[in-house]
Amino acid sequence: MTRHFLRDDDITPAEQHEILDLAVSMKAARWDKRPLEGPETVAVIFDKSSTRTRVSFAVGIADLGGQPLIISTANSQLGGKETPSDTARVLERMVAAIVWRTYGQEGLEEMARGTTVPVVNALSDDFHPCQLLADLLTIREHKGALAGLSLAFLGDGGSNMAQSYALAGATAGMNVSIACPAEFSPAPSVIGDARAIAEKTGGSIHVMEDPAAALQGVDVVVTDTWVSMGKEDEKAERVATFGRYQVDAEKMALASPEAIFLHCLPADRGFEVAPEVIDGPQSVIWDESENRLHAQKALLVWLLERA
Repeated sequence: MTRHFLRDDDITPAEQHEILDLAVSMKAARWDKRPLEGPETVAVIFDKSSTRTRVSFAVGIADLGGQPLIISTANSQLGGKETPSDTARVLERMVAAIVWRTYGQEGLEEMARGTTVPVVNALSDDFHPCQLLADLLTIREHKGALAGLSLAFLGDGGSNMAQSYALAGATAGMNVSIACPAEFSPAPSVIGDARAIAEKTGGSIHVMEDPAAALQGVDVVVTDTWVSMGKEDEKAERVATFGRYQVDAEKMALASPEAIFLHCLPADRGFEVAPEVIDGPQSVIWDESENRLHAQKALLVWLLERA
């Protein structure tokens, strides 16, 4: 049965650990695994603009011996005359896997149902699971084992990053606190799924409005843009709403002295994060950015072995 990676909980805790172990080994020996030698092609589809996702997948596929086929939906039939499932059935005859950065999660799910090759969510409005693999790899590199670590996410709790942190953090056995305005809370169904996972892994999920309460003594501090793609016309309102959630030096001081700071980038400096934090000694954002390459390569190898 073909495996897909559309949400962070599409893999079990043991499988998440296996993929991260593979990422560690592949980072140390970058060109050892070449499952796409031939070269085979991987379709990488973009509905949204991208820097890190585009580069990390293109380079990673080449590292694995394959070639990336970068497709813009603006120049294809997908989303216009053709359904995701029909596109998937065409592509599966020619490519080894499909990677899609899109808006609605439902399109990814339809594509996965319609194909026999792995489908990877490179970002949707609801989840950003590839980023979370990179983030967990980065946390592991700097803090050791993930289980039992505490993490605070500040900002838009309904964002794809916050929801992925709930699911992936629970899967890793971490204690995740999401501090956000009540009207920007994660979807109840996502929190319910995350808490069900946490009951089995020993982790925990907390959603609160007070950023100071979320930050007390935590090992990892995370934020993301307050204005996601497609919400630019809401910027003024969002800046006013999220102002108290900015990660600045005062808030970082509430975390553990050894805490690290993560941001998936691009960052709106002076808004969700103060320059002295993102450029400071606790920031590991450049390791995090690089780890998109290694985590995604490991994911592709893992999925292709099960295709």
